[in-house]
Amino acid sequence: MTKLKILQDNQSYTFRSYFELPYEADDILAEFDYTLIKSHLSLPQTTQPLNQLPELKQRIEDILPFISLSNETARRETLVSPILLEVIRYCQCQMRIEYPLSINNRLKGNLDYLLRLKNNLLVIEAKNDDLTRGFTQLAIELIALSHIEEKTTLYGAVTIGNIWQFGKIDSSQQQITQDIKVPGDLDNLVAVIVGILEGV
Repeated sequence: MTKLKILQDNQSYTFRSYFELPYEADDILAEFDYTLIKSHLSLPQTTQPLNQLPELKQRIEDILPFISLSNETARRETLVSPILLEVIRYCQCQMRIEYPLSINNRLKGNLDYLLRLKNNLLVIEAKNDDLTRGFTQLAIELIALSHIEEKTTLYGAVTIGNIWQFGKIDSSQQQITQDIKVPGDLDNLVAVIVGILEGV
């Protein structure tokens, strides 16, 4: 099978550009010599008690009737940021918002969220409504990070606020795995994010 040529040699691409390309994720990733696997990921989960989550759930539920979630910024501010701030309380990780990253003309842009605890990190890409193209953008961001991180396995997640999808890159195998189960439960979601950061 012939490899589809998508990226133009004389053109510059940001992470957002990959979200806007009308091609399938596996074809885009092949441009970087990566393969995409869709499979159940065995995601790490923390064992520490997450006692404050019921209060967070209630706060979010209380304000949802009064907020329109029709754009990406509204979803990030209302649904994503409160969860990530809660994660910081549990694991004392560092969070960067709109983190700039520039590797070359094909791998550059801003990461919505970059969470780091010791040697573990998690990239989170927040989108308005398209998880499929959002995952493509996330995968490219993980490829970019693999150029500067020492670890060969990195995790990422794409979210529209109430639905999260995780992915993992293995740069030594040049492989990205897209998790085919989507956690919707806040307890499970926070346990996974903290587990990744703790390196469980």
